[in-house]
Amino acid sequence: MGLFEDDFYSTKVSTRAAKKTAFKARRGGRGRWPHRNRRVSPVQAAVISGAVSAVVAVLLFSFITGLPSTTAVTGASHYPLRQAAGDPYDRIVQAAAKIRPAVVSIVNLKGEDGNSTEQSALGSGVIFRVSSGKAFIMTNNHVIEGSDDLDIVTVDGVRKEAKLIGKDRISDIAVLAVDDKGISTVADIGDSSKLRLGETVIAIGNPLGLGDTLTSGIVSYTNRIIPISINQDGVYDWEQHVIQTDAAINEGNSGGALVDLDGRVIGINTMKIADTGVEGLGFAIPANEVMKTVNELVEDGKITRPYLGVYTVDLNNEYAPLDETQRKELKLPDSVKDGAVVLEAHGPAKEGGLKLNDVITAFDGEPINSTLDLRRYLYDNKKIGDELKVTFYRAGKEESVTLKLTDKPEG
Repeated sequence: MGLFEDDFYSTKVSTRAAKKTAFKARRGGRGRWPHRNRRVSPVQAAVISGAVSAVVAVLLFSFITGLPSTTAVTGASHYPLRQAAGDPYDRIVQAAAKIRPAVVSIVNLKGEDGNSTEQSALGSGVIFRVSSGKAFIMTNNHVIEGSDDLDIVTVDGVRKEAKLIGKDRISDIAVLAVDDKGISTVADIGDSSKLRLGETVIAIGNPLGLGDTLTSGIVSYTNRIIPISINQDGVYDWEQHVIQTDAAINEGNSGGALVDLDGRVIGINTMKIADTGVEGLGFAIPANEVMKTVNELVEDGKITRPYLGVYTVDLNNEYAPLDETQRKELKLPDSVKDGAVVLEAHGPAKEGGLKLNDVITAFDGEPINSTLDLRRYLYDNKKIGDELKVTFYRAGKEESVTLKLTDKPEG
């Protein structure tokens, strides 16, 4: 069966019309059967075919894209067919109106007296929960890092003092709380695992102190892996899974919302690549990952991960390579090409006897080629209280020790 009713679009006499004519003929009416051999001229056929094609094309476009058609077309019956007029970008307007009240500006006062605006850092945050007289706001850890005092400014321009509930440097997520007076809107959180390449998204936040600012773009990549240096020492010691977008993200957008066309938060804007000749490379932490972190921060005030207690440098670090003298001091066999060199040992590592210049090469028999591998194995495969077999080289000799992982001490 076709998409449309055959009787409506057929250039032949319809079944209903044929029956009516036959009835008139039997009753002696003036109606008569059409001539069976009547031909349609090429010009007539072309006109009819063009009209039908136009109608079908317009209706199929609206059906497939979901966008209203504002162009009137004339069907075979010469009556205009028109879809309801409307702005194809109206969903962006509606999504922005929905999320705006839940996005706040964050002012991180870094001055000694807490009042130095020249030393203030600006960022954004998203209200994700209101309970027990408090409104909870999620943002980036780097937005609130080094804070003396924290304030938030709502979309209505109301300034409130904020309290830090918890933060996590690894995931770059932090949670603040303010009194909930005058706050009634909470962000609708979407499912970031269902994002599609090319999907339209909106970034909203406080770029350069210009609060309540909206930009739009598309999802350029749904699950980009970006290596990061947590200590900013040139050593990549973690990987961040992020959503890549070409929506404009500038300084101050960090911690703000990346939103889909239903007004649901699908990511927290976190960074951009700023370099000569680089445009449209912004990143957001997926909402599914963010919510796991913020819920734990609200409950416990921190994220608990297993702690080994080593500060290491990669044996093969292209940004800070070991010189020939340093390599000789390690006395490694020629077969050892990769590993993590211990610079400091604390906690379980120190108790287990690890020390300066030990080169870690495996955990539980799994190769450890870098500090990034070391962290990834601990955080993805271990929990507090688990035992860990560490294989390492000391003065050219392979050794191993089994340690019990603990929680990282405060401070």
